[in-house]
Amino acid sequence: MFNKILTPDEAVAGVEDGMTIMVGGFLGTGSPEILMDALVRKGVKHLTVIGNDGGLAEGQPAGEFAGKTARGIGKLLDAHMVDHVIMSHVGVNPRLNEQFADGSLKYTLVPQGTLAEKIRAAAYGLGGVLTPVGLGTPMEHELDELGREKKVVEIDGKKWLFERPLFADYSFIRASVADKFGNYMCSKATRNFNIVMAGAAKHTVIAAEKLVEVGSVDPDIWQVAGVLVDTVVEGEKKWQI
Repeated sequence: MFNKILTPDEAVAGVEDGMTIMVGGFLGTGSPEILMDALVRKGVKHLTVIGNDGGLAEGQPAGEFAGKTARGIGKLLDAHMVDHVIMSHVGVNPRLNEQFADGSLKYTLVPQGTLAEKIRAAAYGLGGVLTPVGLGTPMEHELDELGREKKVVEIDGKKWLFERPLFADYSFIRASVADKFGNYMCSKATRNFNIVMAGAAKHTVIAAEKLVEVGSVDPDIWQVAGVLVDTVVEGEKKWQI
């Protein structure tokens, strides 16, 4: 069997300045932290980052649950590695608005469901997504997050907004349990974008909390097939809080 196991630094070695990456997680929940740390060590710049949000800054959330470090995409923002973010909201991590205000960061907002479906369309080779979200608003006429024209199509008398797939150079995903072929599952809230991003990039990399041998567990636990995964990294720690 082809060996997919790499260290975090080996897994991000092919990431270059200016590439587009996807990062799983929802406010840091389910983000592949050891892969974000490896990217920071590599020091790439001018990335376009696709994710639900900007992760968390150091000290978020407040109180006893505050993180000791930034989490998820927040680590890349702290290191000023990102030029453009494509997300469903940007209102939590203060670094987003600070960098937008100083002109170093551009962000494009995409409705959360539409964002997920555009990513899924890329993963499964679909030509795009039809959605009613955005009809009758400026979204009909604006270019999409990659500068592509949108279209309104009519089917059986009903209008839809046609959204194109969203594809990346790398997708970075956190798995709760994975086997060495890359079959994986995500527990509870960590499922979020970690499920749809597999296969939506030239290279899909998962960081697993627990790695098992192929065939050692009931295959019914797997939520995503290993055929969509190119690289497996072990050693992801449990989430900080």
